[in-house]
Amino acid sequence: MAADLAVIGLGYVGLPLAQEASRSGLTVLGFDLNPDVVDGLNAGRSHVDDLEDSDVESMLAAGFTATTDAAGIASASTVVVCVPTPLSDEGGPDLRAVISACETIAAHLRPGMLVILESTTYPGTTDEVVRPILERGGLVAGADFHLAFSPERIDPGNPTFGMRNTPKVVGGQTPACTARAAQFYRHFVDTVVEARGTREAETAKLLENTYRHINIALVNEMAMFCHELDIDLWDVIRLASSKPFGFQPFYPGPGVGGHCIPIDPNYLSHNVRARLGYPFRFVELAQEINATMPTYTAQRIQNMLNRDGKAVNGSTVLLLGVTYKQDIADQRESPAVPVARRLMALGADVVFHDPHVATWRVDNGDLERVPDLDAAIAAADITVVLQGHSQYDGEMIAKKAGRVFDTRGITPVSDHVEHL
Repeated sequence: MAADLAVIGLGYVGLPLAQEASRSGLTVLGFDLNPDVVDGLNAGRSHVDDLEDSDVESMLAAGFTATTDAAGIASASTVVVCVPTPLSDEGGPDLRAVISACETIAAHLRPGMLVILESTTYPGTTDEVVRPILERGGLVAGADFHLAFSPERIDPGNPTFGMRNTPKVVGGQTPACTARAAQFYRHFVDTVVEARGTREAETAKLLENTYRHINIALVNEMAMFCHELDIDLWDVIRLASSKPFGFQPFYPGPGVGGHCIPIDPNYLSHNVRARLGYPFRFVELAQEINATMPTYTAQRIQNMLNRDGKAVNGSTVLLLGVTYKQDIADQRESPAVPVARRLMALGADVVFHDPHVATWRVDNGDLERVPDLDAAIAAADITVVLQGHSQYDGEMIAKKAGRVFDTRGITPVSDHVEHL
């Protein structure tokens, strides 16, 4: 069956893309290497936060099909690559999934096809890595087929901005490639912003997340010295936010998580070092600060227990919220893991609660999930708010807990409640 679109990678990026394209009337084929994901989708089950089972059922009714068979790619007029790009052991981008996807496309590439990379990566990837693989069979990008990069801007759990109403940046190998990719996205995205080329589009994504990374590091460092100076940083941010121009609020936390903020800026700093031979100092300093936050959080917990005459060793520490972001189940790069790891290394009895997480593994073991939140808060030596899920009542937590360390500012400050 001919498809208007083939999406490679059906995760947090690829599946919402496939959904919106299906809604617009395009015939969509989804390709993924994980048979459990494919079988679940074909049975009408969603595995990502932003789509319900009913959404997948609507996609299936519109003609969507998921498969592990790459042969169907040859029937698609457009192929979009949405595979993960984690960091390698050396700290640079791991492009193995991108390379594998491109090799699969190359085996089925035909004249006139549009290929778009959405996976976040370093500037130059589309031209220097993707294009040569696709051209191995003799077809030339910009002449025989279209090639472009369009950075994903999926924000899991965002109730306001989704695929359709978030502007889409597109940069092609040639101006004609840009125009062709922009035409494709306009089927289901309200605003398409055309870049000068692939490198500009690739770098725009990194700038967006580096901006957030650096500003989060700024408030995290301010949290440390504001605590020492007995200044309420949360009130400071509230006051600064009253300015109607020139300020955007960012908030401290126990670390940074998700696929973007802890990882994407490293693509940029790695690329600068590799190509130019000197460091991207802002990024590397921000990474250093944000990476210290889990240890700093554990130290603050230890200090609060000490003030109560308790050692960390043997104390029950209840962690509330172990996902990287509010009101979602995604645990990728969650700072809750290094926080728990450090506390357990100090001998704490660490238990957790999260309304979105049934089981939580830290290193080689599953931590105990408390069945009764109220009873667990009352029994714990210290309750630690790591994620401010909307299901958590800050007033209730402060009232029932003997001691609270709140990294998200959802509880009222009092003699027994301390904010990051």
